[in-house]
Amino acid sequence: MSFLKSFLKFLFRITLGVLIAIPLLLYPFLYFYQERLLFIPIKTQSEELGWAKKEYPHVEELQIKTPDNMTLHGYYLKNSPKQQSPLLIYFGGNSEDVSKRIWSVEYLKGWSWLVVNYRGYGLSEGSPSEKHLFQDAVLIYDTVAQRADIDNKNIVAFGRSLGTGVAVHLASQRPLKGVILVTPYDSIRSIVQEIYPYVPVSLLLKHHFDALALAPSIKVPMLAVMSQHDQVINHQHSIALIEAWGGVTHQTTMQNTDHNNVEIGEGYWDSISAFLNR
Repeated sequence: MSFLKSFLKFLFRITLGVLIAIPLLLYPFLYFYQERLLFIPIKTQSEELGWAKKEYPHVEELQIKTPDNMTLHGYYLKNSPKQQSPLLIYFGGNSEDVSKRIWSVEYLKGWSWLVVNYRGYGLSEGSPSEKHLFQDAVLIYDTVAQRADIDNKNIVAFGRSLGTGVAVHLASQRPLKGVILVTPYDSIRSIVQEIYPYVPVSLLLKHHFDALALAPSIKVPMLAVMSQHDQVINHQHSIALIEAWGGVTHQTTMQNTDHNNVEIGEGYWDSISAFLNR
């Protein structure tokens, strides 16, 4: 009997120690390392710069100076015979160098393409954060919308994964013709809370990317493209955003794809083209 009591006391102490150690170790890790988990900057290699200019000789290299004196780097590729071209502004995923994205113009004839890397990505200066990605998205829009060769009444934001939250923010701040969201989410907060259900995520998370809060006020049409087997963003997070959207929504799911290869899904580019042609 005494052995049993001693064992139970030992087990209780171990359990109590684990319960105390988890928040002491996990919470500081999530707080101080969340940028490394959320943002994975990919740099542009010199050979990739050469490839872009060789494959697309008429591509225009852009440098945009931010109010805090950082330089954002990207490309503008005119893809329309019109004097004033309709424009897609692309916002990439958390580990994407968007300078590689300019080949997408091959699938979207008649729409010019603008890709600018987030801070710390590609050749852009600075460090990424929710605040800076949001502010820079508006700056990018304001910079290109005043160009004489852009139809500023026909600009569409195109976001993928992390970039869907950036595209939604831009749609809440500036007039857009429409929004394309590939593997979208309701908020980063809700995704992290699902992974760590017993952690006070709202208190620890610095970058909430709360697209759901903005969605009801946005009245422009939106296309949501999801993958059938998305291992990163569960469909419930995409559906929550779609149902909260204030404008007309269209949605499609790419069969036999996951989060990282959704673009190979049959009908991926066709669905995007059809949305733009509407």
